[in-house]
Amino acid sequence: MFNWEEFLDPYVQTVGELKIKLRGVRKQYLKKGLYSPIEFVTGRVKRHESIIKKARLRGYTQENLSEMEDLAGIRVMVQFVDDVWDVLELLRKRRDFKIIEERDYINNQKASGYRSYHVIIEYPIDTIDGYQLVNAEIQIRTLAMNFWATIEHSLNYKYGGSIPDAVKNRLTNAAREAAQLDAEMGAIREDIQEAQLLFDRPQQKQDFKKENGEDDELW
Repeated sequence: MFNWEEFLDPYVQTVGELKIKLRGVRKQYLKKGLYSPIEFVTGRVKRHESIIKKARLRGYTQENLSEMEDLAGIRVMVQFVDDVWDVLELLRKRRDFKIIEERDYINNQKASGYRSYHVIIEYPIDTIDGYQLVNAEIQIRTLAMNFWATIEHSLNYKYGGSIPDAVKNRLTNAAREAAQLDAEMGAIREDIQEAQLLFDRPQQKQDFKKENGEDDELW
């Protein structure tokens, strides 16, 4: 029987390390009193039920499952579309992993209306069995993009991948509205950032300390 826990352990390690590192980037910005292009970071390892389903659809076997690019997934959330490109530059400059592919679904959105920027990386990990390269996918999204994608994912699950045309049309319209929202927020980005720094900074620091369990002395 295939040992899923043993197979997925390197991906669990990869997600854990990447979340710490990317959250650390945000922390560095905040400690310097700077605006952080990273709003928050989440991550997950694909469930083995989802892996099996994708393997059957794409023709993967047990022997080449590690070639899947999204077994380890990181999502970097940003406030503005311009932040996507700033985060992308941060990733391109890093020396602790190698970018092997980029997919721009923002300038080239999918027919459904899906928007996001995907970065496929090779991430090195050390285990008691030695050095290993692990594929991982980093998705960079605005909050509006993520809201839309989350709803679409839920509807795809509900309808088994065959969303009714009427609902699909509403989703497409909603995608346009989400893109417009991003554009409007981007147009007043400077004002928003100034307001956040002036009004929210003390609370932002307090919230950040609570999230990370840090003492006041670090500030």
